[in-house]
Amino acid sequence: MDIIELERWSPSKEDPRKLEYAGQPVAQEVFEELKHRLECMGYLPDEYFLLDREWENGREIPRDADIFCTTDYGSSEGVYLDVYLKWYDENQKKSITKSFITGKTLGENGNDLDRMFLISSAITKAFHGDHATHARYMMIGGVEDDTGGAVVHLSQQEQKVIIEALVEQRERQEQAMSQTEQLLRRMTGSITEYVNTVGMRPLRMSDYDKTVLAIQDGELSAFKESYPKALETNADDLLIEAAGRPGAVGRKMTVLLLADTEQFPETAYRAACQKAIDINDPEKVSFLLEQAESHVPELSPSFHGEMASYAYLEHRFIAKEIIKQCNEEQITAAPSCLLEQFAADKDFRTLSALVEKGISGGGSSARTLHMLTYNSHDSWIAEELLEKRMWVDLDDYNALHACVQNDAVDVCKLLLNGGIDFDVYQQWAKNYPCAGHEETLQALAAQCSEIQAEPEQVPAQEIGGQTFG
Repeated sequence: MDIIELERWSPSKEDPRKLEYAGQPVAQEVFEELKHRLECMGYLPDEYFLLDREWENGREIPRDADIFCTTDYGSSEGVYLDVYLKWYDENQKKSITKSFITGKTLGENGNDLDRMFLISSAITKAFHGDHATHARYMMIGGVEDDTGGAVVHLSQQEQKVIIEALVEQRERQEQAMSQTEQLLRRMTGSITEYVNTVGMRPLRMSDYDKTVLAIQDGELSAFKESYPKALETNADDLLIEAAGRPGAVGRKMTVLLLADTEQFPETAYRAACQKAIDINDPEKVSFLLEQAESHVPELSPSFHGEMASYAYLEHRFIAKEIIKQCNEEQITAAPSCLLEQFAADKDFRTLSALVEKGISGGGSSARTLHMLTYNSHDSWIAEELLEKRMWVDLDDYNALHACVQNDAVDVCKLLLNGGIDFDVYQQWAKNYPCAGHEETLQALAAQCSEIQAEPEQVPAQEIGGQTFG
């Protein structure tokens, strides 16, 4: 498997045989690729493995950065693995070391420490390469269930002896194993669950099985060989698998599948987009959304907005990027809860973009306005948004009521100017007592009287070159 690069290089336009610097990868992308590899190998610490918040929201890996690990007992419990980035800052003229990833295991004995050192070794190899063929370790017993488990590290010769013995046994029992494998496959389900449960690949694999494993292992050449044979019956599942594969290799696999498959059902395409969001890959998400209309027949108008809403929950940076990418038609059809979500953050820039592109407040208008007006310091946001465009339905008296209860007089006036009927609201509000806000209601009544008193504008008439009002 290729190493995880901390710099991007691409073939030169002038000479494709040469590579030229193409920028820095996003830190979250590097993290997701590493986490995926460790998880596939069974190397993830059992408590947690987390990216430091400082590296979120699209921050790139510094140029010429290197990575290293430290492993030690915790001050109170467990064993900790810390991954650091180190680079030279030209502006500050000094070397900088920053925490990048932190992992923890629940166990506290020497075996747990050994295991974490092996994980540290796996991380180092992921970025710097193996430089040699090495024996993988296996865990006998679990950390939580049996703290007396042992870590067995096999030399190359020992590994060879065991493999040869197992192969011989496997050949002798091929028929029986074939029946056993059928039962195991039925019980475990997918090829990945089979491999995870049994610890080895089955004797017989379909082209689909080979493709899924190639995606999991990040083996692009094996993927290219097997996926064309599996497309006819399994294109949907393969797209979802590839979309959830982190890193550049996952993006290449996704591109190949989209290039060779004309159409996907919306359910499968939606699942693929959500997988790309889950692994925090803004580039892949952007590509999938660009291709959505050409690959999904009768795509739901709200699709892009729904993806932005989904991304907001765990990956707000991606949600904002989706909104930037969307056109007015896509935002107009977006779910109104987007306004409510970003109103909770008081994110004026994103709210403003949504309103300018035509989003409707819909059923979320009242909650959105409540969040923006319950604290008078934030009422200006609601005022600015309403001045840009009236996005509240004219019969949404809940929205006006929320502003009355928060005594946001100026916001209420904008709603009245936008067309909400105050007299009808007063009749509606009889079922919803609003004691303690009489001054606000009086101010709105006065505003309503002023609106009604304004003379109706008569269109100017032009006669003989002169204009008469």
